[in-house]
Amino acid sequence: MSSKFKIPDRKTPFIFPPSMEDWLPEEHLAHFVVDIVSRLDLSDLRSSYSEQMRGQKAYDPGMMVSLIFYCLITGILSSRKMERATWESIPVRFITGDLHPDHDTIASFRNRMKDFLNKIFLKILLIAQEMGILKLGTISLDGTKMKANASKHKAFSYEYACKLEKQLKEELEQLLAQSESAEVSDANKSELNIPEEIRRREDRLAVIEQAKAEIIRREKERYEKEKAEYEAKKEAREVKERETGKKARGKAPLEPKEEISGKAQVNLTDQDSRIMPKGKGTFEQSYNAQAGVDVASHMILTEHVTQACNDQEELKPALSELQELPDELGNVEKVLCDAGYYSESNLKAVEEAGMESYIPAGREKHNEPLKSRMEAAGPEAEEGAGVQERTEHRMKTEAGRKEYGKRKGTSEPVFGIIKKVMGYSSFMTRGFENVQKEWTLVCIGYNLKRLFTLFNAAKGILSPVFKVIG
Repeated sequence: MSSKFKIPDRKTPFIFPPSMEDWLPEEHLAHFVVDIVSRLDLSDLRSSYSEQMRGQKAYDPGMMVSLIFYCLITGILSSRKMERATWESIPVRFITGDLHPDHDTIASFRNRMKDFLNKIFLKILLIAQEMGILKLGTISLDGTKMKANASKHKAFSYEYACKLEKQLKEELEQLLAQSESAEVSDANKSELNIPEEIRRREDRLAVIEQAKAEIIRREKERYEKEKAEYEAKKEAREVKERETGKKARGKAPLEPKEEISGKAQVNLTDQDSRIMPKGKGTFEQSYNAQAGVDVASHMILTEHVTQACNDQEELKPALSELQELPDELGNVEKVLCDAGYYSESNLKAVEEAGMESYIPAGREKHNEPLKSRMEAAGPEAEEGAGVQERTEHRMKTEAGRKEYGKRKGTSEPVFGIIKKVMGYSSFMTRGFENVQKEWTLVCIGYNLKRLFTLFNAAKGILSPVFKVIG
C-alpha cells in the first residue's frame, strides 16, 4: 500500500550546483548586497591592516562588510548568530564563499569598520542616485527612543546617592570600631567577615563618589547652557520693548537655578545614556536616535544620536549633515518636522539654509471644527512678517497642509521597519560614540534594504542602468 505522505530522505547524497552563484536566484538579496559592496571604495579599510601582520591571513574586508550588512538587514544581529549563520544559512554561505569567520573575528571587524561607516553611508546614497532611485526635494526629520544597553535599575539619583553615601559611611565607622575592639566574640567572627564588609563598603563608596561627580558635572553644564539661553531671551525681550515702547507680551523668562536637582541621575552601566519616556507613563534607559528621511524614496539622508529627551535642539545638526551631502545628490528644498522641533531659531536656521520649513507651532487637534478647517490662509503672508508668522501662514494654506501631511507616512514607517522588521529595537554597544557609530551602521542596513525593495519594484526599468554603473 503506497503512502499518501512525502517521506524525507536524509541519506541520499545531495549535490549543490558547482557554482555558488547558482545556489540562489539572481534577484536574491544576497546577490544584491554583494553587488553593492563591490561598488564601494574599501581601500582605506583594507589599508588599516598592517603589512607586517603575522599568523593567518585576514578575511577579505569586502566579504566581511557584505556578511555584516546582509545579517543586519535580515535580523541576525549578534556576532555569535552571524558565525552560526555561516554554517546554517545558504545565502550567508554564498556571501562568505563557504568561509566561516568566528564570532570574535566578526566582532573585531565590526569595531574596525566603525571609522569608515560615514563614507560608506554617503557612497550608498550616491549609488541610489546613480540608479535613478534617489532624487532629493523634501526631507522629513524625526526621532525615536532606542533602548540603551543598560538597565534603568542601575541608575542613581543625586538624592539617593547622598542618602546611601551617608548610610555606608555610618556602617563603615561601626565596622572599623568593631574591628578595633578586642571584645569581638568568636561567634561574631564566624558570622561576619569584618575586613570583607569594610572593603565592600569602601568599593561602593568609590562608585557613589564617581556617580556624584558625574551628576555634578552634568548639572553644571545644564546650568551654564540654561543661563546662556536665559540671558539671550532676556536681552531679546528688552530690545523688543525698547523698539516698540511697549511691554513685551507673554511671560518673562525664568532665571535657571544653580543648585543640583535631587532627581538628576546617572547610570552606572552606561553613563552616557539617559532616562527617557517610553510611553504610557513608563521610562527607560535610552538614547534619542534621529533620522532625516527623503519623502520620495524613504531613504535615510541624515542620522545622528543625541542624549536629549526632546527634539528641539536636533534640527540644526540635521541641517549641517544635509549641507555636507555630496553636491551630486542635489538640494533639499523642504523640511518637514513635528511640533517638537518648533522654535524661532530653528525656523531661521532652515530659512538661512535656503529651505522652506513645515513645522507646526503646536500639536494639531483632532476633530477640528469644520469652520476652522475650511478657513484657508491667503496666498502670501503679510508684508514685513517675521519667520514665525511666515511659517504659521504657510502651515495654514491648503498646499502647506498637504505637504506637512507627508511627514507621518515617511518617518514613522522607517522606524517601524528598523525596530520590527530588522529587529533592531535596542543598542548593543555602550558609550555615546559607540552608539553613534552603531546607529550609522543600522541606517546603512536600512538604506540597503530600502534600495533593494525599490530596485525590485522598478527592475524592468533600472536593471540596464544597474549594469552600466558597475
